[in-house]
Order: sequence, then C-alpha cells, then structure tokens
Amino acid sequence: MNTPGKVYLIPTVLSQDALFSIPAYVTDIAKQLKVFYVENERTARRYLKALDRNINIDELQLLLMHENHPPDLALAKKLLLAGSDIGIMSEAGCPAIADPGHLVVEVAHSIDAQVIPMIGPNSILLALIASGMNGQNFQFIGYLPIKSPERNKVLRQLEEESMRKKQTQIFIETPYRNNQLLKDLLDNCKDHTKICIAADITAPTEYIKTKTVKEWKKALPELHKRPAIFLIYAG
Repeated sequence: MNTPGKVYLIPTVLSQDALFSIPAYVTDIAKQLKVFYVENERTARRYLKALDRNINIDELQLLLMHENHPPDLALAKKLLLAGSDIGIMSEAGCPAIADPGHLVVEVAHSIDAQVIPMIGPNSILLALIASGMNGQNFQFIGYLPIKSPERNKVLRQLEEESMRKKQTQIFIETPYRNNQLLKDLLDNCKDHTKICIAADITAPTEYIKTKTVKEWKKALPELHKRPAIFLIYAG
C-alpha cells in the first residue's frame, strides 16, 4: 500500500504588502506542490507568483473551497491515497480557520495522512497579543449573524460571557459590513466594556486600538472594506 500524500497548511499574507511575514520554507514547499485547495483561484495564483515568479501556474491543480463551494473531499482522499501532496490556502492568514480547509484536514486524518501546519501570520493571535486583553482565556467566534436583531442578541450574550468568565471574545466580519458591526457593538455593550479594533494587520495602514465603549463613542475609525478583527473584554 502506498504511503498517503501529505497535507500542508500554507499561510498567506494578511495584506499584499506583507510578504516579509511569510517564512522562506513556505516558498520551498509551495514550489514543490502541484495540487492546492484554495478559496479564490485568482488570488491564489497571484500569491504563488509573488512567492516565486518561476512557479508555473498552468501546471497546478487549483481546487475551490469556499462557503458556496465545499471542497471535493472524495477527490482529496483519492489524491492523498495515490501519494499526492496537497496544499491548503486561505484568502488571508492561516488556513482551516473560518474557511472550509478543516474538512480536507479531517479527510487526511481519516486515512492517517500527515498534516503539516506551517508558520505564518494569524490575525486572531496578532490582534489578541496587541489588544492588552486576557490572553489566557479567549474564544474565537468567527462570523456573527448578519441581521442586526440576531447579532445584537449575540453581542449582549458575548459581553455577559466575557464578564462572567473574564474571557476575551474575538470575532470577524465581512469588510464592507465593519462599520455597521461597530455601530451595533457600541449600541449594545456597556460603557466600561473594552473593544479592540485591529485593522489592516501587517499593512502600512495597520491600525490597532483598545478603548472602552464610552471612549469609542467620541470618535469612530473608518473601517469600510478594511480587513478587521474585533475583540471585546468585559471582565
């Protein structure tokens, strides 16, 4: 029986100006791979070319995985059992967090294929360590409900949980809805609750500030279409 192929979890940049944050060994592995699961073919091609312009994009098999297109897990299993290595890439940062990459990883474990996480930028941890909030007890929620009535309820629940457990709550939003999320945060959280906004992490326009709700209400940053992550702490 063939030894299964390996799955490499390949980090990507959080901004196009941040190639410096990708270790050299990531490029070495990416140059060897022919099969990738990616969220967006265009950005995946651009990123791989940025890593090494000599990568022949036309030779690669780029398999889609996103919210409306689950990864082809039967194909992933077939490829791995045939001995092919697979790379998984998110749109930004580390894969298998807030994207369907974890499903391919799950398949790999089911056939005892080796899974290799690679070091690279992660907005959750970068924002957390820069926030001044509790780094020993935290929870990543991912995306909150889109509609305000449901989201407001969840925000109040997260604030109460943060207060009760002394736990940092971390979540993200689609960039064009950032301003509305911030408004809902300020409308629903208590004045003393701390909010950290971390936008454009690793970019020249990086913005990371922690203030109380009362302080944020005095002046709001413009977050429209800026990749951002939000943290609250009410402990």
